Amino acid sequence: MSSTALSSARVSPSGAPLAPLAPLRRPRGRDLSGSELERLVGELAARPELWSGLVEHDSAQRRYAELLSDEHLTVWLICWMNDHDTGFHDHDVSAGAVAVVAGRVCEERLAIGAAASDRTFAAGDTFHFSPADIHRVLHVGSDPAITLHAYSPPLARMGAYVIADDGVLARHPVSAAHELRPLQTSASGQLG
Repeated sequence: MSSTALSSARVSPSGAPLAPLAPLRRPRGRDLSGSELERLVGELAARPELWSGLVEHDSAQRRYAELLSDEHLTVWLICWMNDHDTGFHDHDVSAGAVAVVAGRVCEERLAIGAAASDRTFAAGDTFHFSPADIHRVLHVGSDPAITLHAYSPPLARMGAYVIADDGVLARHPVSAAHELRPLQTSASGQLG
């Protein structure tokens, strides 16, 4: 993910100091479940003073800011605009959760031999997913969107999926350090 990495002395893009995330209630010393992550991002969404100074939209790409990272948890702020789309992916060994704080996003779950199932989430909504779930998240609507994402254990790698013209599904490993974008294949099935 292209990101604004934040140290313990967190500052907004303008240089203003941000409140620490330490006050967030969460289990410590272990990985969190999907439902625990969903509660965490819901509570964080209700505390905009902890992240609103990092909101930055870019029509060319999603913008990321890492809010928290420790041995059991990573938390990200992601800003979305028109046509921003992760493409189908999994989160390897990490469970995850999302809170939508502005705008709308759609989560689609991959289905083979059937249409992908989709759900649209608006400001105030949360959802979670397991490491095994294959999904994509995309911006919907005309207003920019802001989402908060939590992963446990910390997101280190993902799998990005592409369906070739002949229907063959392929998984490509992706480091969490790279932004997810929909993968494209050529007529020969090669990534392009």
